[in-house]
Amino acid sequence: MGLELFLDLVSQPSRAVYIFAKKNGIPLELRTVDLVKGQHKSKEFLQINSLGKLPTLKDGDFILTERLTGVSTSQGGCWHITEMRFSKCKAEGPAKSRCPSSAILIYLSCKYQTPDHWYPSDLQARARVHEYLGWHADCIRGTFGIPLWVQVLGPLIGVQVPEEKVERNRTAMDQALQWLEDKFLGDRPFLAGQQVTLADLMALEELMQPVALGYELFEGRPRLAAWRGRVEAFLGAELCQEAHSIILSILEQAAKKTLPTPSPEAYQAMLLRIARIP
Repeated sequence: MGLELFLDLVSQPSRAVYIFAKKNGIPLELRTVDLVKGQHKSKEFLQINSLGKLPTLKDGDFILTERLTGVSTSQGGCWHITEMRFSKCKAEGPAKSRCPSSAILIYLSCKYQTPDHWYPSDLQARARVHEYLGWHADCIRGTFGIPLWVQVLGPLIGVQVPEEKVERNRTAMDQALQWLEDKFLGDRPFLAGQQVTLADLMALEELMQPVALGYELFEGRPRLAAWRGRVEAFLGAELCQEAHSIILSILEQAAKKTLPTPSPEAYQAMLLRIARIP
C-alpha cells in the first residue's frame, strides 16, 4: 500500500498537506477522519496515532504526525526533523504548547523531491522558511483557529466562550497580522523570499480559518491582501476552492444544524480545549 494521509479539511494543517500533495502530484490514499464527530479520538484512530491529531501520514510502517517541529543540520539535501522550543508570543497570553504541522510537508518535499522553491536547498533560504515556521508555531497556530471554537464548536456542545476571551483573541490576531506583514512579508512577494515556500502555504491555511467565519483579516492590509492573491494564483483557483469548500460552508452547516453530534470522547476533549482559550 502507498502513502496514506489521515485528514479532515476543516483542519488548517490538513488543508496545507492536501494542497501541497495535489499541487505536486504526490500520490496519497486519503482517509477522512471527522474531527467534529470525534473520530480522531476513536480507538481505531488512536491505534494509528496515539496523540489523536490530524493530519497523520502513514508510509508503510512509518507514521508521522503534525506534532514534531524544528530541524537540525542538513544531510543528503534534507534537514532532520527534531524537537525544538520557541519563545511564546506576548499577544497570545499564557504560554501554550504549539507545534507547526511542517513535519509532513518537509517529509513529502524531500521524499518526492518537489520543486526547490517549496523547501529551498540553499542554507540561508531554508533557514528563512524555518524562521517563519518557528514563529508560526507560537503566534499563528492556535490563535487563528479560536474563532471556529467561538462561533461553531463551542455552541455545538452548548458552551459560550466569554466575550473577554473573544476580544483578547481579536487583539492577538491583529498583532500577529502586523508582525506577519512587517517582519516576514515586508516588501517581498512571499514570506520567505521571491517564491512560494512551505511558509506561505502554512500561513494561508491558518488565515483562511477566521476568513471563513466572516473575519475581514485582509481589510486595510493591502500588502497582505496582495500576498494572498499571489499565493492563491500560484496554487490555482480550482485547487483552493476544492480545499476550502468545507470550511467555507461550516457557518451555514452550523446555522442549519447539520453538523454531526460529537462523540462522548470528543465532547470531553472539546471542553478541555475551550477551557484553554486564553
